[in-house]
Order: sequence, then structure tokens, then C-alpha cells
Amino acid sequence: MIKKIISGGQTGADQAALDAAIKWNIPYGGWIAKGRLTETGRLADIYKMQEMPTDSNAARTEQNVIDSDGTLIISHGPLTGGSKYTHEMALKHDRPHIHINLNDTRAFDAARQIYSWIIKAEIRTLNVAGPRASNDPYIYQSTMHILTTVLIMDFIETAMVGTQKTLPSEAITLTMAADNLISKMSLRERCFIANMPESEFIYLDLAIGNYIRKNFGLKSGHEALIKTCRNIMEKDDISDDEISQIIIKELWKKLHKTHVLRIIN
Repeated sequence: MIKKIISGGQTGADQAALDAAIKWNIPYGGWIAKGRLTETGRLADIYKMQEMPTDSNAARTEQNVIDSDGTLIISHGPLTGGSKYTHEMALKHDRPHIHINLNDTRAFDAARQIYSWIIKAEIRTLNVAGPRASNDPYIYQSTMHILTTVLIMDFIETAMVGTQKTLPSEAITLTMAADNLISKMSLRERCFIANMPESEFIYLDLAIGNYIRKNFGLKSGHEALIKTCRNIMEKDDISDDEISQIIIKELWKKLHKTHVLRIIN
């Protein structure tokens, strides 16, 4: 599991990483050049960063690579400028790193690649880098989207490890399906989901939709569950994707009633 996210504090990918950490209550930090200057001025004091003794962006880039377990670089296209230098520093110090070119990789596939790399390389402190906003006006939102998906995978899939037993097909109901998922989650994970707005359910579906479709045996029965979902959708023909989305909403509704509190570290 990711324990900390760091970056250099620049506009674009760097600040998206910090904002993702703040949003999901994950410790964050990193080194920023002396004076806390970004391309748009001084970085706001709400971001708790360490200042380098020098105003060299190259120096803080190298230090963040050194201080992390691995570096993620996200871009639209080939690496240039500071992003390319980050890659060079990762090579120089022989540190784990991964580059995601979003011109070649869909966002969800990118999140899967990143999550697999994090697990394989045992990344705990993740350094995130990429273009500044002036060079790529879309990189902030893309980085936020991908990191949110990765973090939810990290929270939820960790809870699902070793829980591959399929429930009896004839017995399961919508309530049982939601309760089954909840039973596998820690308090932190339950609070994490409970505090999500409905507009971000897409992240939950990306993270646990496949688990639901596989382990609840939707292809093999569960008539009571399917009937309930058909009634909710008011249609006779319903897909597995739609069923998993209904289960996720039921899961959220249950947790929203009981676990809307600050996420525990």
C-alpha cells in the first residue's frame, strides 16, 4: 500500500499528485526549490513541502527521486524538459520508475499498469512527476484521474486479497452482495468509500467491478439478485456491468449511513 506521495510542487502533474494525496488523506510532501517558486508564483503554504537550500529545480528533482521508493512519470507524448530529466535521475540512481504516455495508453489501462508496478516494486513512498501546466494544460486532470483510480485499487484490492470464494448462486440477494463486500473491508476502507461522492462511482467500478462480476458468479445464476436489479433498472435485459454498478451503489448507501467520518490513518 502507498504510504506517502511526494512531488516537486510544480504546476501540472506535480500539484495533481499533492492534491490527490490531500483529497484521500494520504501523507504527502517532497522537496521544492528554495523560495517555493512555481511557474505561476510562490506555491501556497497549504502544501507542506521541504525547501531545498538552492533554487535549482534540477536539484529538487534529483532529491525527490532519491527520497522515494519509485518514480511515476505521466505525460501526453514523449518525455521532454524536466520530465525527461526526472527519468534520467531515476536511471542515474538505479531507482524503480515507470513512464506512462497517455497518448498510447488508455487511462484505466495506465492505472492498472501503475498499480501492478507499485505492487511488484513494493513502492511505499511514490514520487510523481510530469509536465507543468503551461506545457500540457490537460496533465493536471489526467494525473488526478489516474492517481485516484490507482489509490482506490490500492485500498479496495488489498481488502479483497484471499477472498475468492463464490457465494451460493441461488441464495444471494442485493443486500447480501453488499454485506459480503463490506465484510472484507477494514474500517479505513469502509470510510474511504462512504466519503466518496456519487459522481466518483466510476472509480469504484474500475477497482472492484471485475471482482464482483467474477466472484459473485453472475454468469451462473443468482436469480434473486438479478431479479432485484432488473426491477431497479425497470428492464428485462440487464448486463453484468449494470448489476455490478447496482451492487456498488448499494454498498455505498450502506456505508454512507454508518461510516461518514474522517478517514483514519
